Amino acid sequence: MTAAIDSTAVWPDDAEDVDEGVVSNWFVREGGHVEAGETVCEIQIEKVSVDVPAPESGTLVERTVGENEEFRRGDVLGRIETES
Repeated sequence: MTAAIDSTAVWPDDAEDVDEGVVSNWFVREGGHVEAGETVCEIQIEKVSVDVPAPESGTLVERTVGENEEFRRGDVLGRIETES
C-alpha cells in the first residue's frame, strides 16, 4: 500500500489565500526508511518554513516535487510504501 505526502495537510491557516509553495529541502532520499511523524521535507509558503511529516511509516519510494521546485496546494509531494 502507498501513502501520499499531501501538501494540504500542513498548509498554514494564515496562508489560506496562497496557492503555491516551494520544496526547500528533502531530508529523506528515495529508498530511505521513515517513521510516521518524522520530518521528510521542508516547504516554504510565502516566507514561512513548514516541516512536512511522514503520514505513515515505510519507504519513501518517490519524490514527486524536487528541491527548489514549486507546487500548488493539494499537490502530492511524495509517496511512501507503507509497512502494512
